[in-house]
Amino acid sequence: MLNYVWLTLLFLGIVSATYLDISDFTSNKYNNNKPLAVVLYFDDDSLTDSEMESATIKISADRLSKFYNAEITSDVDTKITLSPADEDGNRQFFINISGDSPAIWKEIAPLSGKDTDIAGKLKLTKATVKNVYPTQLYFEEISFVWLKKVTNDAIKVAQIAVEIALGLIGIMALWLGVMKVAEDAGLIKIIARALNPIMRRLFPEVPADHPAIGSMVMNISANMLGLGNAATPFGLKAMEELDKLNTNKGTATNSMVTFLAINTAGMTLIPATAIAVRAASGSANPAVIIGTSIFGAFCAVVVGLTAAKLFERFPIPKGQFSEWLKENRKFFYFIFSIIAIVGALILTGAGQYLGSVFGNSFADVFKSVIQVISIIAIPLLIFVFIGYGALKKVKVYEQFVEGAKEGFNIAVRIIPYLVAMLVAIGIFRAGGAMDNWLIPLLRIITDPIGFPAEALPMALMRPLSGSGSLGIMAETMAVHGPDSFIGILVSTFFGSTETTFYVLAVYFGAVSIKNTRHALPVGLLADVAGILGALFIVKLLFG
Repeated sequence: MLNYVWLTLLFLGIVSATYLDISDFTSNKYNNNKPLAVVLYFDDDSLTDSEMESATIKISADRLSKFYNAEITSDVDTKITLSPADEDGNRQFFINISGDSPAIWKEIAPLSGKDTDIAGKLKLTKATVKNVYPTQLYFEEISFVWLKKVTNDAIKVAQIAVEIALGLIGIMALWLGVMKVAEDAGLIKIIARALNPIMRRLFPEVPADHPAIGSMVMNISANMLGLGNAATPFGLKAMEELDKLNTNKGTATNSMVTFLAINTAGMTLIPATAIAVRAASGSANPAVIIGTSIFGAFCAVVVGLTAAKLFERFPIPKGQFSEWLKENRKFFYFIFSIIAIVGALILTGAGQYLGSVFGNSFADVFKSVIQVISIIAIPLLIFVFIGYGALKKVKVYEQFVEGAKEGFNIAVRIIPYLVAMLVAIGIFRAGGAMDNWLIPLLRIITDPIGFPAEALPMALMRPLSGSGSLGIMAETMAVHGPDSFIGILVSTFFGSTETTFYVLAVYFGAVSIKNTRHALPVGLLADVAGILGALFIVKLLFG
């Protein structure tokens, strides 16, 4: 499945970039080789024409709007730097780009190779008034804008992917070292036995005393507390242990898919990053999304787990449908019960009551408790795990080093998988396929259900890129306000979903899984459920 998704992302990104470049070329979007009539004002009246190196340029908003066929509301009044004239009298000019510059110039600047200025050529004519020169600007030719973005982003994202993987080395070494000590001391088995009733039902293929159980428990717990730096090493260790039970190497097992369904649901008690961005944006109540995020993430977990358990029951053996139905009737009874309960909650408005409780004073108390737990969790884990190992006479230093070595190897092993997936996503984004094709297409579905068009980019970006969705969230709140309906909605999206493609690439890459089976559909269904759950609860409370 990931093979086809990867190819599709690359294909759509490059095809979209090519199409948009051809469209820009035929319409001459940037007015290549077309003159813009302006007037230059020189401050020093004692210089000759050849000595004039700096001037002021003034252009009306109306003239710029007509030239670029775009809405420009502010006049331009800025400095222009001139180079000496060549033998034909042509002079190169540079206009520094600032925050007050027209948006079209800010777009052109990086396309011409620099982010700080735009360049071109002009020829001074005779002054109409002393030191006042009418002239025409010919801007530097702009071409292959979208393909250049694809190239630049592919190179940049590949480097970022390696930096991410290398950045995991220290964290992986630390936590897998601690886990190794706890495993040798028998503490992981104790934790696994305590949670055996739940884990046995979620992962029936995994023995109750297997190390994978303890690693999965630690991963899920760390995720819920928002300890991402601890959750990833535990998760990678869990995948490695699950792979030891895998009789078909290179193919994901049911337990792997179920485990990743929980991870891609993004269940976190405190969406700390989203709250921090809301606070930085000036929100009067940054923590108001705690309840809405938990609701959305709960929807994602339920749907993700249900889909994982449902898909693993397919395909149906030929001619054995009735037997298959009998074997799985309890499961289907359970699914119908869940649907009935959720429907009843929606119809009775119970969700509104729960959300209002989370949205008021309880949210502050809940946030404070979880923050205290989050602060002490890591030192406490290290103290308890290492201390328990010492009490059990484990050679804690030697075992820690052994575990740390394993962490280093895993972090390096995921680099190719991470580069492949993040580059494909980067090309898809840079090529304009999402903004120009996917969003308009999806609006056919989202508009009838009241899904705001302003929140759609965030909903689409969240499964693809953590940094990309963070940027979109911050930008959306800057435009609409953090406490507006749109602002609360996009921050709830961030708090109740996860970067599915990143999770799949890292976790499956750690154990060289190439056949991911139904893992991607399960992860995407969990994302859709989280987004729709967030939309429902936010509209109910703040719409």
